[in-house]
Amino acid sequence: MTNFSNYGDFQLDVLREIGNIGAGHAATALSKLIQKEVDMKVPQVKVITFDEIADFVGGMEAVVVTVFLRVEGDCPGSMFFIVDLQSARNLLKELLGMEVSEDYGLTDMEASALHEIGNILIGSYLSSLADFTGLNLQPSVPALAIDMAGAVLSYGLIELGRSGDFALTINTSFFEGNNQVKGHFFLIPDPDSFEKLFISLGVPLDGNY
Repeated sequence: MTNFSNYGDFQLDVLREIGNIGAGHAATALSKLIQKEVDMKVPQVKVITFDEIADFVGGMEAVVVTVFLRVEGDCPGSMFFIVDLQSARNLLKELLGMEVSEDYGLTDMEASALHEIGNILIGSYLSSLADFTGLNLQPSVPALAIDMAGAVLSYGLIELGRSGDFALTINTSFFEGNNQVKGHFFLIPDPDSFEKLFISLGVPLDGNY
């Protein structure tokens, strides 16, 4: 199991840079999708424990929209793109120009649009990560869930296969004009996958670099 107490600032900075590059490519993909200029707030990139993930999206009972998939290949793990319900509505209404209801749930058409957006964003993120590291990373078919964060995360990890105990989290905001969408990417590698990332980049595994 990965023990992040063994890593120093240099190793964590490498993970943050990977997160920055991935989020930047995701913003570019979103811009192409909606055919509008999309700016991205400089993302906050952190390594957190699995138990802290729900706190980043508003708590275990917060209703969220999640696209999740399994990453196979040289660095297997699980990947989530999560937005809260209001950000999901903003994305559909303000960025895509869709008529969106303000009820609890989303229509099939709204859910389908979010599914496709999440798929494109995650695919772009993984593609940039693969290019940056030279690793073979293959996404599974993504799934969409709209539920409380605790239920979504538990189901997602059971469905995809239990991963490691740490996640690389990228919190960012996308802007089109004055409209804002807050999104969260979570990459949860299987045990030893973080080490594979470091090895692919020629980064020493101890914290004494």
